[in-house]
Amino acid sequence: MIPLKHLRENKTEIIEGLQKRNFKQTGLLDTLLSLDEKRRKTQTELDQQLAEANQLAKKIGQLFKSGKAEEAQELKARSGELKTSSKTLQESLQATAQEMLEIRYQIPNVPQASVPAGTSEEDNEELERGGKLPNLHEGALPHWELAKKYDLIDFDLGSKITGAGFPVYKGKGARLQRALINYFLDKNTAAGYQETQVPHLVNEASGIGTGQLPDKEGQMYHVTGDNLYLIPTAEVPLTNMYRDLLLDEKDLPIAVTGYTPCFRREAGSYGAHVRGLNRLHQFDKVEIVRLETQERSNEALEEMMQHVKQILAELELPYRVLRLCGGDLGFTSALTYDFELFSAAQEKWLEISSVSTFESYQAERLQLRYRTKEGQKQNVHTLNGSSLALPRVLATLLENGQTEEGIIIPKVLVPYTGFDKID
Repeated sequence: MIPLKHLRENKTEIIEGLQKRNFKQTGLLDTLLSLDEKRRKTQTELDQQLAEANQLAKKIGQLFKSGKAEEAQELKARSGELKTSSKTLQESLQATAQEMLEIRYQIPNVPQASVPAGTSEEDNEELERGGKLPNLHEGALPHWELAKKYDLIDFDLGSKITGAGFPVYKGKGARLQRALINYFLDKNTAAGYQETQVPHLVNEASGIGTGQLPDKEGQMYHVTGDNLYLIPTAEVPLTNMYRDLLLDEKDLPIAVTGYTPCFRREAGSYGAHVRGLNRLHQFDKVEIVRLETQERSNEALEEMMQHVKQILAELELPYRVLRLCGGDLGFTSALTYDFELFSAAQEKWLEISSVSTFESYQAERLQLRYRTKEGQKQNVHTLNGSSLALPRVLATLLENGQTEEGIIIPKVLVPYTGFDKID
């Protein structure tokens, strides 16, 4: 959420930033500021009444001790009035605070200045490309055909067991999947991220903390009997480990990584562009999460980008990096870089990673702060990235690595797979 003090002091700048997102409900900011003024006035009045009530209580006690019961009774009448009115003020304060919270949940993060304006992915800014585009032999197959040919992934069996979007990995397909997970985790831990195993279900407070709730509840699997949610990404439990904490500046940065399955209800549209592994309800992903000081968060974002680029270079995969425009930016993000791989068989780019900074937006929801060396309390800056999501990486490895004799495995993965070719 946008900190209220920042909103009070920078309303015009915030509105201008939100316009990059094509955010139309700027009237919510005025409503929020009016409620904030009401809340602060109510709090001041309540504080004054509570202070008066405390003074009266002391005076009444002294009068009774002095034998002046009649005077004490007169003051008790005023004390009763204060008790009634302060209760009313407290109820009003709670109602106003709840109304403010509901409005704050509706206001997205403010994009950084470098975020281009735009309405859709067509307006995203391509920053760079890396790797070499492969020249495939005539008759090259998309990954879903390769998976069937070499008995690597069974999409029909997944549909039988659960439904569409839940593939079954088999034989060398399963081993390649496991090899990627282990390789990603080893790369992340070598870069200083602490490996962490986290729950795959989270409570409502965790979903609110990182911004999945109340914005995206329709995209999450909800276990209604226990009011728990299957995680859409390891970002949620990894970041929520630090909810409601006050850290010291010396504790930062904090860098963690974790592998989890991820679950997303939305399947999107139908057709060839979402066939096979292109879009799933359940998929595996290795995530990296960082907690940083406000001064260092942009530098940390660049480090995360370089880390993902190094992994893709070692996998010998062609990629490009995009800076998302305001219209394509996630609700909680201040700046996001997308990584895409080029699938030579499908002849299109596939998104495989998003690296984002949320600045203080998530921390405001999480109540996650740190104490500076000077003793001031500030919101932590949170960042995360996919390092990496497996389905489209696996799909691109199969498609781009195919030859007429079989599928060649990148050298860096051979120690993990135990084989250098699928044939």
